[in-house]
Amino acid sequence: MTEIRDLTVGVLGGTGAQGKGLAIRWAKAGLKVIIGSRSAERAELAAKEIVDVAGGDVRGADNTDCAADSDIVLVAVPWDGHGDLLASLRDQLAGKIVIDCVNPLGFDKQGPFALPVTEGSAAQQAELLLPESRVTAAFHHVSAVLLADLSVSEVDMDVLVLGDDREATDTVRELAELVPGFRGVYGGRLRNAHQVEAFTANLIAVNRRYKTHAGLKITGV
Repeated sequence: MTEIRDLTVGVLGGTGAQGKGLAIRWAKAGLKVIIGSRSAERAELAAKEIVDVAGGDVRGADNTDCAADSDIVLVAVPWDGHGDLLASLRDQLAGKIVIDCVNPLGFDKQGPFALPVTEGSAAQQAELLLPESRVTAAFHHVSAVLLADLSVSEVDMDVLVLGDDREATDTVRELAELVPGFRGVYGGRLRNAHQVEAFTANLIAVNRRYKTHAGLKITGV
């Protein structure tokens, strides 16, 4: 099995808060990171900003090159562009571990709420669109604010990792634990991703009410 530190991690949506926050922590841990965006120029700018903050080996590319040049790929794009993007990258993502962290959420005057997904969840949609990839789901509940702030030495929360490929979920758990304070916890088969994605709406409500950056902790493990 390849050592996790030898892998190049691509982040589709790496110019957004969540993708960029994780990229900062992985760059700080010494991983090679490729930031993906529809615009290579925008991705390169984000990569430079990450290097300025965290150092490391980080470069930008358009989404196609990011997917092609990475060993493991995090999907952190807006839900409304999720399906079209993954369908366009089927060949580039074949055979690779894909980590879907997209939360299909809506917002109205009452706050956040989970959106219905025909396939069951964003992760299951990814699995259908990427039949030759090893699709997992993880990093739904992590705080982008805490990740981006390197004065926070440890981000104390558990990361639920779901998937049907044991080796792939173990690799993603190991990837999570490169972030100080994170613990990767197996959370079940990919068919259970819906409630994990939906729970993000509850966490947003908690954080708004208590003005914090709460995460998830699993007891007894």
